[in-house]
Amino acid sequence: MNQAQAEPVPRPAAAGAAAPQGVELRHLRYFVAVADAGTFTHAAERLFIAQPTLSQQIRRLEQIVGTPLLRRRRDGVRLTAAGTVLLEAARDVLSAAGHAVSQTRQAAGLGRPRLRFVIPADLPDSLAVQTTSRLRSAAEAAEAAEVAITWLETALDGEFSPIRQRRADAGLGWLTASPDALPAPLEAMSLGEFEPDVWIPSSHPAARSGVIGLDELAGLDVIHGPRRASPATYDRWLEVLRAVDPRFGFADPPFRHSLPMALAFAATAGRPAAVLTGPTAIAGPPPGVIRLLRPTDTGDMARVSIAGHPLTATAALVWNGDLPRPLQQILFDTADGVTPPSASSPPAAARPGQQYAAELMSGGTPARAGCWN
Repeated sequence: MNQAQAEPVPRPAAAGAAAPQGVELRHLRYFVAVADAGTFTHAAERLFIAQPTLSQQIRRLEQIVGTPLLRRRRDGVRLTAAGTVLLEAARDVLSAAGHAVSQTRQAAGLGRPRLRFVIPADLPDSLAVQTTSRLRSAAEAAEAAEVAITWLETALDGEFSPIRQRRADAGLGWLTASPDALPAPLEAMSLGEFEPDVWIPSSHPAARSGVIGLDELAGLDVIHGPRRASPATYDRWLEVLRAVDPRFGFADPPFRHSLPMALAFAATAGRPAAVLTGPTAIAGPPPGVIRLLRPTDTGDMARVSIAGHPLTATAALVWNGDLPRPLQQILFDTADGVTPPSASSPPAAARPGQQYAAELMSGGTPARAGCWN
């Protein structure tokens, strides 16, 4: 155990004592570094400062706020309840400060414009590849100075919190409601509607017809998730299924990134079980469109559709409305490049967004068959 971790936690200042000076950005930066690293030793190495100095600054921060923020243990540090609250706020403050400095430099003609773009891990490969390629092309073709794109792989909830809280500028994610329902100052452009793949035991009556009712699905043990990977679709689809059965709940997959493993577990379960993927297929594809590559080993499971397509999500570009206009224009150009032209006429059986999704599937970049939420 290092010396910094063994030091006693400072006590809150006594009532009537002189008020300490205010919190500085360096205090917050050091606190976030310690919370992320888990130990003072590793945090000091990442910050390139001496460990005693780091420990002293954290003690000073605890004195300023008047309560312990970290619990020192043999295996590292743990956040207190107050520390957990401050950590989230500290990230927001540091992100906002960095964003303000970046915008100020851009306004003064200093440095390259920067676009922090979120790509969640649960997106179909075809959708992610096509969109990121278009974004890079649009950034390179921009009339303004060359834009530096920073790629962030993180989950997005229904309110697109990393973007709303300015930890990112824009992202590609799933809308489960109208774009008008997004909290200010977010804006969005839809790219197409997707739905999950559903796998059920081959012995299930619905396997013969290839279509299962929502009530039938709710009666099975459904493997889906985990929630942290894609909170928006997880919560929305859970709400839809609970409207049929209030006691319904998802079971987490045993291995998140392996569809064959999930299918194997479902096929050998003690009671009938189904596997529900993330949004990977075009919602209600027209005849002739191949949805996804079939996994090599599906056991005794069959892929079916849900009657009426009640579980859907809309792929959308979402950004913060206060982005500089040149950066917003890059996003507009990106959306134009991956959205079907308005003059085109998709098949009568297709809904808006299906032609685009069909082009993705036939464009030589297959969507991954094991895309989970």
